Amino acid sequence: MTTMPTTWPHDVHTLSIDVGGTGLKAAIVDADGAMSSERVKMPTPYPCPPERLVESLVQLTAPLGSHLRVSVGFPGLVRHGIVLEVPSLSRAVYGGPPDPGLQSQWHGFHLADALAHAFDLPVLVANDADMQGAAVVQGHGLEFVMTLGTGVGTALFYDGHLLPHFELSHGPFTKSRSIDIALGEAARKKIGTRRWIPLVRRAVSVFHDMLYFDHLYVGGGNAKRLEPADVGPKGTLVSNSAGIRGGVRIWQLTDGQA
Repeated sequence: MTTMPTTWPHDVHTLSIDVGGTGLKAAIVDADGAMSSERVKMPTPYPCPPERLVESLVQLTAPLGSHLRVSVGFPGLVRHGIVLEVPSLSRAVYGGPPDPGLQSQWHGFHLADALAHAFDLPVLVANDADMQGAAVVQGHGLEFVMTLGTGVGTALFYDGHLLPHFELSHGPFTKSRSIDIALGEAARKKIGTRRWIPLVRRAVSVFHDMLYFDHLYVGGGNAKRLEPADVGPKGTLVSNSAGIRGGVRIWQLTDGQA
């Protein structure tokens, strides 16, 4: 694995990658978190075992400019660069049933090491909601981030510090479904956006009762379907570009060890 520097130049440029269930996006961001290159994107390939994801990310980012490190927002539970689970990529087709073979390939896969070898650069892999939150939180009190896309991501920050990642959306929401399933893209398409929005409002209330957060940030590809009133008086809708822009600050919040 590429050696991780202990310090970075003040003008460090970072290749920031946002892995989603439907699309892969990337751009170079400067030290202030602003994009300094075009944003490139491609559909997420299915089936998507680990090696195919690594190859796709290298292909996607090849046209971009020079950089010293890589940040990856990943739609699953990852600790110290090792994937524990990733529901969206553990399916042979998008939105299909879980595939035991893909689940086995992903569980325990050291994604950070594989990408560091492929890019020959230091790589930090974090949950995508954590990375998105890194771009938007203000550092005051308990701040909660919820991303709405293929599934539902969550992240928690306290006084600007990133807390250990919990898959809070996997908790029960109805008799048969978790928040992650009930608010995911497959469910939204099935019931329609008009019936989906009240479920988002209910989930916001459930999370508030559970966490009593000081502020909520709602992002992800489906946040564009909401109005400010849908996320409550403590809520803010954020641009999906935060998933890219957070690629700089996530290094500061995790000391490069996510």
